[in-house]
Amino acid sequence: MTVTIVGSQLGDEGKGALVDLWGGGADVVARYQGGDNAGHTVVEDGDEYKLSLVPSGAVRDKIGVLGNGCVINLKTLFSEIDDLRERGLTPDVRVARRAHVIMPYHRVLDGIEEDAKSDSDLEAGTTGRGIGPTYEDKVGRRGVRVGDLLDPSVLRDRLEYVVPQKRALAENIFGVDTSEAFDVESLFSEYRQLGKRLTEEDMTVNAGEFLNEHLNHDSTILFEGAQGTSIDIDHGIYPYVTSSNPTAGGAATGTGISPTVIGQGEVVGIIKAYLSRVGTGPLPTELTGTDEALADHIREKGGEFGTVTGRPRRIGWLDIPMLRHATRSNGFTGLVINHIDVLAGLDEVCVGHSYDLNGEEQFTIPATTERWAECEPNLRSFDPWDSVAWSNVATEGYEAIPANAQQYLEYLTNELDTPIYAIGVGPDRAETIELVNPFDIDA
Repeated sequence: MTVTIVGSQLGDEGKGALVDLWGGGADVVARYQGGDNAGHTVVEDGDEYKLSLVPSGAVRDKIGVLGNGCVINLKTLFSEIDDLRERGLTPDVRVARRAHVIMPYHRVLDGIEEDAKSDSDLEAGTTGRGIGPTYEDKVGRRGVRVGDLLDPSVLRDRLEYVVPQKRALAENIFGVDTSEAFDVESLFSEYRQLGKRLTEEDMTVNAGEFLNEHLNHDSTILFEGAQGTSIDIDHGIYPYVTSSNPTAGGAATGTGISPTVIGQGEVVGIIKAYLSRVGTGPLPTELTGTDEALADHIREKGGEFGTVTGRPRRIGWLDIPMLRHATRSNGFTGLVINHIDVLAGLDEVCVGHSYDLNGEEQFTIPATTERWAECEPNLRSFDPWDSVAWSNVATEGYEAIPANAQQYLEYLTNELDTPIYAIGVGPDRAETIELVNPFDIDA
């Protein structure tokens, strides 16, 4: 059986906590796209683990797989593994041989290009970690894959082909001096050693074969997506998007498990009870101007600062057209609503129920970002709920949730025509009210 966890918004929905919660019912947790730009925080017995590449299930002693749809910064990966080991954990992480490697020149070029865009409206607000340039090389058929690091002659061939191109780009187009990041011999030496460590620790796999073998032996797999639907390269608010497919379809292409298998499993959409994002681009329900103090309050209470970058996230009311789009694109079988505790104590709680676009009501997100930027939200107001002892609510269950918050939740499940599987009322796994465990549905 498979369960796929998908972000329904712009990332930062709290997916890691749910992967951690339900990871206990999985034998394998597989990440299917993204790289170390995708920070997730897991809290276990009061201990906080900030991870950007290691799958969240590693905190619960599950096999973690980084699929072929991921781009891998091996320095980050080994740093996180070593840190977890120092904290007494024994992470078992496997890396797809078909996954592409983030090289030092990717990170340099990412920063240069983003600086070049900073004076235009095309700045995407990237983390500068080389994610986009690595995916560009993947599509351009000039990338370096994990499997290449295991064979010295192949690695050298790859580097001798691509590095001169990157050096010329940096020097001739962007006018910057190049460094060891653009030196074939230096890169070969460094990445050959990283390849040896991968071999010594038996970390590389043919991901599709490895995962299918587990399914054939009745293992359960949890697929973990990074970022969110609205920054999907194909289905998001282009060009303010990531470079991969966080949507459920990415779980198939990014791991080698067939779409029919993914579709027969559970696909759970994670929703934050309000909207947040790091980066530029339109945000129709954003709290600005006279609402800036309210945005600051929610930001501070919700800890809305990027896990990877530390940048303050922009804050807005929940955007229902965005969620209708996500529900259709992913085929959600269930929902998780996080952070209803953060909205407690406000004078009023609102959602963007629909948009007004040139005098017409729109119920889903337009196909182009330019049209989305023209949308004005039609807000729907809900009676507020008081702040309560949320840890007690988590223990007592759904009926202990304040009545007005329950009405908010019922509105969401009705609008999206999808049942709620869990409600997050705090950062710890124990502060999640579980209504349905997706691994129990077909048991």
